[in-house]
Amino acid sequence: MENKNFIRTIIEKDLETGKHTQIATRFPPEPNGLLHLGHARAIIMNYILSKDYGGTFNLRFDDTNPIKEDAMFVEGIKRDIAWLECHWDNLYYASNYFEEMYKRAKVLIEKGLAYVCDLTPEEIKDFRGDLTSPGKESPYRNRSVDENMELFERMKHGDFKDGEKVLRAKIDMASPNINMRDPIIYRIQRSYHHNTKNDWCIYPMYDFAHPIEDAIEGITHSLCSLEFEDHRPLYDWFVKHTEMESVPRQIEFGKLKIANQVIGKRAIRKLVDDGVVDGWDDPRLITLSGLRRRGVPPMAIHNFVKALGLPKSEGETELHMLDEYIRDYLKTEARRINAVIDPIKVVITNYPEDKSERLEAPYNRENEALGSRALSFSSEVYIERDDFLEQKPNKKWKRLSLGIEVRLMHAYFIKANEVKYDESGNVQTIYATYDPETKSGSGFNARKPNGNIHFVDAKTAQPAEIRIYEDLMHDTDDSKPLEDRINKHSKTIKQGFIEGDIDIAKNEAFQFTRLGYFSADDDSTQDKLVFNRTVALKSSFKRKK
Repeated sequence: MENKNFIRTIIEKDLETGKHTQIATRFPPEPNGLLHLGHARAIIMNYILSKDYGGTFNLRFDDTNPIKEDAMFVEGIKRDIAWLECHWDNLYYASNYFEEMYKRAKVLIEKGLAYVCDLTPEEIKDFRGDLTSPGKESPYRNRSVDENMELFERMKHGDFKDGEKVLRAKIDMASPNINMRDPIIYRIQRSYHHNTKNDWCIYPMYDFAHPIEDAIEGITHSLCSLEFEDHRPLYDWFVKHTEMESVPRQIEFGKLKIANQVIGKRAIRKLVDDGVVDGWDDPRLITLSGLRRRGVPPMAIHNFVKALGLPKSEGETELHMLDEYIRDYLKTEARRINAVIDPIKVVITNYPEDKSERLEAPYNRENEALGSRALSFSSEVYIERDDFLEQKPNKKWKRLSLGIEVRLMHAYFIKANEVKYDESGNVQTIYATYDPETKSGSGFNARKPNGNIHFVDAKTAQPAEIRIYEDLMHDTDDSKPLEDRINKHSKTIKQGFIEGDIDIAKNEAFQFTRLGYFSADDDSTQDKLVFNRTVALKSSFKRKK
């Protein structure tokens, strides 16, 4: 587990030297889509570091681009982070600082460090140059302070069309760091904003807004992924030259990348719009809402993130690694109940038809605190189709066959004697007998059964829809179009049963005996339960060569 990393070393030194008496961190999502597993590293680490050192943790929405943002995503992100159990101390919006950002932009204009530019977006890109050649100065770069101030005021008041003018920082068009070549600070964008409505028609760019937001909130350690490393000089430049009192420090770490998963917001939106998945919370996606619906415990994600640590470099991780942390957590925390997802009925011919009994069975032998339940048993039960073959194929077969005796877990020995077929020639019903002397817990040991299989009492069983999810992507070649890489068999629906008299809460995780871990879906009703498979009992993952 992670307990030491380079960022902790920086924080501890800052506290020891008195540079800071208290630290403050933040997670700043843009509300233009929902969060995914890759964001979990930033959320969890910002939260844990703030708590471990007695600091504060802010959730701040970087809502500076209203064309792509939506209040629906604001609420969804809040819900995701709360579910992840990373509880923010303060909730802020970048849009709450628009007036202050506007004033700080005017500070740059007054100092001759910003100017209004009339170049088109294409011309600005062309003038910027590339990694091997310097940029060219805009013909509007040397406008006077008064002219720039007047034009910026008119931009704010809506005197110009969208894209007609921008405000740019005046830094160095020959800088080897392209980000420093007179970046855009403000653009004109008439669009309804979820928070400020129609109050503004100019909006700050992320690179300008973000450091000012951090400084306003007193963030001490601004943690971000490595893609922003080249932006750090610009971050520091804006904090310095807008004369912010608080000076945050940007620190970069390696982004958490998950192999062969769809994480791009544009790609996910296309999958949703095309009906390939059932929404942003589809359990086949690694959005946090999708993981929640699949039944992934938030603490398993915490343990996964901590185990990976907080490296300076980027690396790719297989999703199956998370599965191991899910199993490790649920094996002691989940109640274990019986379920049959591909049922065959077994009629026990020598058990009285009008009789039923309750057999005590623990919920989880590894966690006695979960208690026990009364397992119903009668003359008719369901077993898994995979647990029966008419003829025993070999010595390794430890399930039910004709003439073979097995134990029904927590109940009795039964022996299959004959079968009935349906119109398609498949086994529909098994007729068996039981031995009343073999009741579980009786101490009977005169003979050994050919294995132990689980069952569900047919007379009290609750019908359930069982959704089995596999990898959404069947092809790891990301040079191919996304639609050609989709696994068309990534979702299978089974109609089965779970044992009766079990209280089921939505989103509650269970271990289905011998089958895997499942979670009760939001689609569940009183008449029909719906479960999503969270993870199989054992990993079937094999690394591709």
